[in-house]
Amino acid sequence: MRKYEVMYIVNASLEDAKRQEVIETMHAIITNGGGKIANVDEWGVKEFAYRIEDMTKGYYMVVTFEADNETVKEFDRLMRINSNIVRYMIVKQDEN
Repeated sequence: MRKYEVMYIVNASLEDAKRQEVIETMHAIITNGGGKIANVDEWGVKEFAYRIEDMTKGYYMVVTFEADNETVKEFDRLMRINSNIVRYMIVKQDEN
């Protein structure tokens, strides 16, 4: 398994319970695929530098995890089709 870091932005206009449900669903994709979540860093609501789809704010999350290639592909696919995820980026970390 390789180490990855994902930064994603959840729609800030969601209610707290719904936002938490979206976050838990995204994390469950990793753990159900046999991966391990090492660190979850909630940055909270931040202003965007520019408007994205008529939004000016988003709820930022940074997650460090270990997973195999198939789990990361499935995570990427589900992030892409989730309408509550504004933007995301998955980065493979060095093996050092």
